[in-house]
Amino acid sequence: MKQEELENYIDVYGRDLYSFCCCMTKNREEADDLYQDTFLKLYELGDKLIIRANPKSFMMGVALNLYRNHRRKLSVRQRILGVSVSIDETAESIPVEGQTTEEMMVAREERQAVRRAVAKLPDKYRIPILLYYMEELSQADIAAVMQLSESAVKTRLHRAKKILREKLEGLL
Repeated sequence: MKQEELENYIDVYGRDLYSFCCCMTKNREEADDLYQDTFLKLYELGDKLIIRANPKSFMMGVALNLYRNHRRKLSVRQRILGVSVSIDETAESIPVEGQTTEEMMVAREERQAVRRAVAKLPDKYRIPILLYYMEELSQADIAAVMQLSESAVKTRLHRAKKILREKLEGLL
């Protein structure tokens, strides 16, 4: 991969990748590291890397694999040291124009409730939900990113929606 090609990917897909990293890690500093590590990995692969199909889903897959590796290393360290690491939730609300203050506050509270509920999902359900709704990837692309069958992705999305529906039923 040439530097110009990498810069083009950063311009076109960088914002989506960064927001995906933020939602996965739930911590801005870790998201920054994951974002940079993803593009460093792509640059390191250099000419060996040929992206033919969907570059966005390929980069999401690289980020997901780096995230999994980081979590695995972190869990080993925690087991050895017996130290737990707290995760800081830093998702920002998106301002919506043309609404009254009351409507904006209600909408913000609803978004925060949904984000909290999604953040509490196990990774196997949270990641497909984020890829499907936030990154708007198809189920086939999610299957490729997560290295699962398409039916497994459908099942995980269905179960995640059911869990979220139960958690949010009284709130929304």
